[in-house]
Amino acid sequence: MTQQNHEAHEANDANEHPAETAGTAVVTGAGSGIGRAVALTLADAGWTVVLAGRRRETLEQTAQLAAGAATRCVPTDVTDPADVTALFDSVREHEGRLDLLFNNAGTFGPAVPLEDLSFEQWRGVVDVNLHGAFLCAQAAFRLMRDQRPRGGRIINNGSISAHTPRPGSIAYTATKHAVTGLTKSLSLDGRAHDIACGQIDIGNAATEMTSAMSQGVPQANGSRAAEPTMNAEDVARTVLHMASLPLEANVQFATVLATKMPYIGRG
Repeated sequence: MTQQNHEAHEANDANEHPAETAGTAVVTGAGSGIGRAVALTLADAGWTVVLAGRRRETLEQTAQLAAGAATRCVPTDVTDPADVTALFDSVREHEGRLDLLFNNAGTFGPAVPLEDLSFEQWRGVVDVNLHGAFLCAQAAFRLMRDQRPRGGRIINNGSISAHTPRPGSIAYTATKHAVTGLTKSLSLDGRAHDIACGQIDIGNAATEMTSAMSQGVPQANGSRAAEPTMNAEDVARTVLHMASLPLEANVQFATVLATKMPYIGRG
């Protein structure tokens, strides 16, 4: 085969077998922290990423960091059912389908003793971490169930607190335990519709939300101590692995943590 014919043959192969995109993903809480890291890693791997979060300016900053990738910003309050419906309706309209939801938006809530936590403060954490996670999962589930080909994957952001609490974190810990139940129910209910659901439990990723770790945080024995952290990109690579599996396979639960953080054993 001549060089010219070889090049023409390769061109024909490329036309017959165009490169496929990895799929369409929605990332909530995409304006900062783990959400931003995951969104950028997915975008770099060829995913079309819909960036959802409360503040347009931080979403646009994430989009700028993913320069050249296929991203779209949709300001969304995950505690508002109308906002969540509008987000997933826009995915149906603009992208045509949904292959992945990284259900990530969350808040720690105020660092106050249990007895001083107001109902409004409790409710604020529950609204974001549990109600918001449910609303987004439900809307994604409906879209994945009805699209053709059907199916998709939901990855919930749990926490080390889904296993073991920190002092003074009752609202956050309760919601993260609830997210584990949400993950299990979604996995079971999704079987009939080719919808896989898994959960990533994260310990001490270095983000704005965990900046106090290096200054010292309360320990179970009543002391305060600085704790080791890990890079948020290490979490993002784990999410990418979970997202890249065929729907016949699922990482049900993954725990990614700073190796030397006080969690395993007695500290």
